Amino acid sequence: MSARLLLCTDMDRTVIPNGMQAEHPNARRRFRKFCQLENVCLVYVTGRHRQLVEKAIRTYSLPQPDYIISDVGTKIFQYKDKRWQEVQSWCDEIAKDWNGQSHSDLKALLSDIKDLQLQEFSKQNTHKLSFYLPLYLNKDAVIAQVHKHLQKNGINASVMWSIDELTNVGLLDVLPEHATKLHAIEFLQSRLVYQDTEVVFAGDSGNDMPVLASPIQSVVVNNASDEIKAMAQQLVAENGHPQSLYIAVDPGPLGMNGNYSAGVLQGVWHYAEGFRNQLESGDNT
Repeated sequence: MSARLLLCTDMDRTVIPNGMQAEHPNARRRFRKFCQLENVCLVYVTGRHRQLVEKAIRTYSLPQPDYIISDVGTKIFQYKDKRWQEVQSWCDEIAKDWNGQSHSDLKALLSDIKDLQLQEFSKQNTHKLSFYLPLYLNKDAVIAQVHKHLQKNGINASVMWSIDELTNVGLLDVLPEHATKLHAIEFLQSRLVYQDTEVVFAGDSGNDMPVLASPIQSVVVNNASDEIKAMAQQLVAENGHPQSLYIAVDPGPLGMNGNYSAGVLQGVWHYAEGFRNQLESGDNT
């Protein structure tokens, strides 16, 4: 039986070279060529919504994925019959966490927390309630208020805090508890029947940490910060599976610097020996 691979990767600063470090000039071409193999199922795992994913694919000449896990894990789309189709069973799976409450219900429930500023309509979806939270405020106190309101109403939710580095604005997302990158990848793995040894994830930042620290075979691209690399190594060691994390390096086994998609390919080379010939044949010409 030939090798199979479910390749799941973050986008920004992982396969999209929009960080400070230099991209290897041949990395994206080799990444595209590899992802065109019939036995590679490509999944983008991102906080972007689907339209922004499609824009990035065009702008950066990225390979077309088979699936998108979008909106911080709250949506899964499959590319089928030349169009994107939402995976309804994933919506049904995570809807249970909100105990029958809708997006509008949660918005009303949190409306008395004055420090929260609702994000634009385009950044909301059925299971993603998103706010701006100015950086000068005490985020921990506000998050504690949000949790208190939700728990009082029997809602199992994750409250995700992050910073938009381009605008230097705080972001707060309220999601179903199980609407995470990790759970979404596990859901797809089960749905598509891939063995643990046939799944590789690549990431670069803190919101990838639940996957990087899990038993899923993962790679941190070389352009990630030293802090992220150290944290991921510490967590997988504490969780008892240090072998499930690979840190891309410069120079790497494929003769590239390990930044962005070059690091993703290094991770595949490290874990998926059945693909090494195809990876090495993507030479530097």
